[in-house]
Amino acid sequence: MRIIVSGGGTGGHIYPAMALIKRLQERDMIEDVLYVGTEKGLESKIVKNAGIAFKTIEIQGFRRKLSLDNLKTVKLFLSSIHKSRKIIKEFKPDIVVGTGGYVSSAIVYAAHTMHIPTVIHEQNTIAGVTNKFLAKFVDKIAIAFTEAADQFNEKKKIVFTGNPRAQEVVNIQKNDRLTEFGLEPNKDTVMIFGGSRGAKPINQAAIATMSKFVESDYQVLFVTGRVHYDGVIKLIDDKYLNSANVSVLPYIDNMPEILPDIKLIVGRSGATSIAEITALGIPAIFIPSPYVTHDHQTKNALSVAKVNAAVMIPEKDLTSDGLFKEINQIMSDTDLQQEMSNNSKKIGVPDATDRLIKVLVDLVNK
Repeated sequence: MRIIVSGGGTGGHIYPAMALIKRLQERDMIEDVLYVGTEKGLESKIVKNAGIAFKTIEIQGFRRKLSLDNLKTVKLFLSSIHKSRKIIKEFKPDIVVGTGGYVSSAIVYAAHTMHIPTVIHEQNTIAGVTNKFLAKFVDKIAIAFTEAADQFNEKKKIVFTGNPRAQEVVNIQKNDRLTEFGLEPNKDTVMIFGGSRGAKPINQAAIATMSKFVESDYQVLFVTGRVHYDGVIKLIDDKYLNSANVSVLPYIDNMPEILPDIKLIVGRSGATSIAEITALGIPAIFIPSPYVTHDHQTKNALSVAKVNAAVMIPEKDLTSDGLFKEINQIMSDTDLQQEMSNNSKKIGVPDATDRLIKVLVDLVNK
C-alpha cells in the first residue's frame, strides 16, 4: 500500500508511527511511505535519520487562554489543510494514519475531505486534543489503553490495538549489555530513568538513596538525563560513584535493547514506556509527571498499578526512604517479582503493530 503517516511534537507520537512503518516494511506491505511533520518538531530529525521520505507543514496548537495568537493558529490550520491536500494529490496514498500532535490534524482532516481512508492512533488513557477533534472525521480510532474508549463518542469506530512500540521490543533477548556500563550481566538490576531529558525529583530521590544502593544485593543503573548529568555527578560521593553496585549515566542509546536485562524499572509512565514494559513483563515503580496535559501519566500508571503490575508513587509523595522501601520490597521478593511480571504481560500487547496493520488493510480493501 501507499501510506502517509503523521505524528509529532513528542516521542510518544513519533515512535509508534515509526514502529508501524518499520513493521510494514518488514512484512513487505509498503509500495511507498511518506511522513508528514513539522520542520521544528522532533519528528524532523528522527524521520530523516531513518531515511524515510519527509514533508513538512506549518501548524501550531491553540493557546489555552484567549490570545491573538489563536487567530494565527486558525490561519495556519487552514493553510496547512491546503498544503496537505497538495501533498495528498501528489503522493496518492491508499490510507492516511495520524498518531497525534497538532501536525497530524491537517493531513488527516484533508484526507477525510478527499475520501481517503483514515485512522488515528491514541497512545494514552486520556485522548489528546488533536485526536478528539479528528475522531468525528476518521474511519477508525485505534487505542492502546481500554480506558481511552471513554474519551470518544464515536464508539463504533474504536478498535483496541495496543501501542506499536510493544511489538518492536517484544522479541529482544537478554544480551549482557550491562557490562558496557560496568555492571554484572547476571546480577539483578534496577534501572532508574526519568525520561530522555531526565526528571529532577526522581534524580534527587535516587541521589539521596545512594548509600543504601551500594550495600544492596542488587545493582542500580541510574540514568540521569543528559541535561542533569553534570549536576548529579557533583552531588554523589565518589565512593558511591566508584561502587561496583552502581552505574550513573547521562543517557543510553537504543534503550529498549537493555530492557530484558532489567528486573525493575523506576521512572515516568509515558505511553511508550508502558507499552515496552508490559510487552516484556517488567515490574515497575511509576512516578508520573504531573506536568503533562490532563495529568495523563497518572491515569496511565494507574491502569498498570490496578492489576498489580506496577506501584505508583505521586511525585509530591516521593522521598528517598519511600522509594528505597518500594524498590527493596520488590527486589527482595522473587514471588512478588514473578507475580508482577505475569500481570504485566497479561496487559501487554506483543502483536500491537500487526493488529493496527489489520485495521489499515481492512479499510484499504473495503
